[in-house]
Amino acid sequence: MTTTPEAPAKLAVPEFLELEITGRCQLTCPSLCYAKAGPTEGHGSMTTDDWKRLISEAAGIGVKKVQFIGGEPTLHPYFETLVHRALVLGLDVQAYSNLYRVRPEHWELFGHRKVSLATSYYSDVAEEHERVTGRKGSHAATRANIIEAVRSGIPLQVGIVEVFDGQRVTEAREELLALGVGRVGTDRVRSVGRGETHDPSVSDLCGNCAKGRAAVMTDGTVTPCVLGRFLDTGNAKADGLAEVFGGQKWAETAASIPPRAGACTPDDSGDCDPSNTEACEPAY
Repeated sequence: MTTTPEAPAKLAVPEFLELEITGRCQLTCPSLCYAKAGPTEGHGSMTTDDWKRLISEAAGIGVKKVQFIGGEPTLHPYFETLVHRALVLGLDVQAYSNLYRVRPEHWELFGHRKVSLATSYYSDVAEEHERVTGRKGSHAATRANIIEAVRSGIPLQVGIVEVFDGQRVTEAREELLALGVGRVGTDRVRSVGRGETHDPSVSDLCGNCAKGRAAVMTDGTVTPCVLGRFLDTGNAKADGLAEVFGGQKWAETAASIPPRAGACTPDDSGDCDPSNTEACEPAY
């Protein structure tokens, strides 16, 4: 008797991939940063060649958009090289930057038709914003660069995270809209990284992690998203993205995250960022 082999399961490839290329950042965000980034942190064990290979593989298996994040991704010495690699391969790109310092060549890069920007903003009052970032002068610098991005016609989304009671979140949102920012989202601190108040769990996630999105850490670890970094599903550097996304661990992790009614869907996964999308509330 001849048996017909089963067709291989379809690879569960997220269309949106966050690439955490560095832990270095000019800011410290002592009560917030999920990545525990800061001025003395490094770029991790993923080399530039590792990232190039990963971006090429991502494009080859069906990823549509990559987001460069950190830390502050523009502090990676080969940030531009990696962005250009993604663009050459036809991927859409988003740079999630604190917009504290923007080099002239980066403005030119951000102006590419397939590149967008995202940033965080915490208050219309400098003292409150800098209480969150831990850096004097960060409010004026980020605000000025938000204005420049809008003036230059660069697609920009801004997330406001409520970190402490009384923070002027509503006023910050109104200010951003008045400045011409088209997309402003709000969120609260999640119990991840420096914001941790209890052991992180899937209930802290929006409910869509691993469904249309994934993240790669500075050591190659693949997680459902940057806020789901406590869920290790494999290592892209050691095994490759295809093996990770086709593996049992990835499938089990995706199934373990409870869905939330109204959470964003894979169709808009590129916009599904807990700090930028109001629908992305924790899946209690």
